[in-house]
Amino acid sequence: MLVLVIPLAFWLDSLTRTVAQQDVLGACAWVLLVVFTRFSSRQERRQVWIMVGVATCVEVWSSIIWGVYQYRFGNLPLFVPPGHGLVYLFALRSVRTPLALRYARGLSRAAIACATVWALFGLTLEPALLHRLDLMGAMWWPIFVWFMRKPSAPVFAAAFFVTSYLELWGTHIGTWTWQLYTPISHIPDGNPPSVISAGYCLMDFTSITLAAALPSMPLLDRWRTRREPEPATVEAA
Repeated sequence: MLVLVIPLAFWLDSLTRTVAQQDVLGACAWVLLVVFTRFSSRQERRQVWIMVGVATCVEVWSSIIWGVYQYRFGNLPLFVPPGHGLVYLFALRSVRTPLALRYARGLSRAAIACATVWALFGLTLEPALLHRLDLMGAMWWPIFVWFMRKPSAPVFAAAFFVTSYLELWGTHIGTWTWQLYTPISHIPDGNPPSVISAGYCLMDFTSITLAAALPSMPLLDRWRTRREPEPATVEAA
């Protein structure tokens, strides 16, 4: 459902003509996140909501202040913070499916292979075919490989696939656009950068670490209306 709902939201956003119309989508995204985390364990819920806070800070810096990419109206759409939470929730839950548990190592290897091929494409064929040199994306590749050596690699692999899919779709329909060169540093950039999902992995890792280190969050725990056994959760490596 998450794989279909978020791209649908991007398409609906492309039809909006005002920020007010866009805010309606944002309100729906917040409702979805609250409903979906209603069925989460306490630890998973903590990780997801911390991720929303971390991602919001990163979005404000990257889009509003630094300007390495920009959204359609030059703002930070209201659906972006909960969207990050939904994507992270997808990664956490997908690795607990029987298929992912059975092929966890293969999933990680496939993610590294795809990231490597995409990074090489950005340095070789993309300049000829799309007239963009994607050096920024290739610079994320070593960071992504480092994450794939962690015990929680399946989560990062799932994040790579879903965020790459969303980056390709979002930039294709114009929900956001990456600059040709990064501001200040002037590093050539793809639209989207090839292994930018490593940035999402960094946010995931930060959320996992903070969730394990911070004290309890009673305001968020109030949403838990029934007791249930705590499933295994991903811990900080």
